[in-house]
Amino acid sequence: MARDRQQAEAKGRLAEIVVLAYLRAKGYKLLARRYRSPAGEVDLVMRKRDVTAFIEVKARATHDEAIIAVTDYQARRIAAAASHWMAQDSIANGGTCRFDIVAVNSVLLPKHIENAFDGAY
Repeated sequence: MARDRQQAEAKGRLAEIVVLAYLRAKGYKLLARRYRSPAGEVDLVMRKRDVTAFIEVKARATHDEAIIAVTDYQARRIAAAASHWMAQDSIANGGTCRFDIVAVNSVLLPKHIENAFDGAY
């Protein structure tokens, strides 16, 4: 069981690296990786122009499986962590924020879903 968890952790880290490179190529700037607050965690916090994106990275066999894997509970925790971030970041607090999912399939191809959920819980 511990080995399965280690493999899943390694797969998740690899997916984050792929997504980070993908989003940087799209013009996003990394603000934080694995941002933790008392309320939750966000995989990536990135900014493109005046938009701050709180990004959940999910790796599964297919893009659809990865998207479905983001539960309402996770979305609430991401939104709560984003609130903590925004309290400390005047640009995010005064600008546009959104919640994105980047799904990564078995061949490490990312699919970026902007505004995947609204964060109003």
